[in-house]
Amino acid sequence: MPNENTTARNPNGREARGFAAMDPERQREIASHGGRAAHRSGNAHEFDSAEAREAGRKGGQAVSQDRQHMARIGARGGEARSQNRQNAAANDSADSDNS
Repeated sequence: MPNENTTARNPNGREARGFAAMDPERQREIASHGGRAAHRSGNAHEFDSAEAREAGRKGGQAVSQDRQHMARIGARGGEARSQNRQNAAANDSADSDNS
């Protein structure tokens, strides 16, 4: 395992220290210990289906307010559908050629 005290730089050029300077795998390991401890002590929050549904509804409302973002999503969906149809047509013609 790499030395946790090695100097690393964060995006703004400062020296990263402590948790930020650690190897990402070591960070995950430490974070997972904290998550397990929270669950054991009963302090971890777990969404029930109603809470999850409400959170998803709120997130959807927030995202849908950005009309440009929604237009980009729709355009990508249309492009993907068109590409899928073209691929299916190409596969059908290749299958009929091989018959």
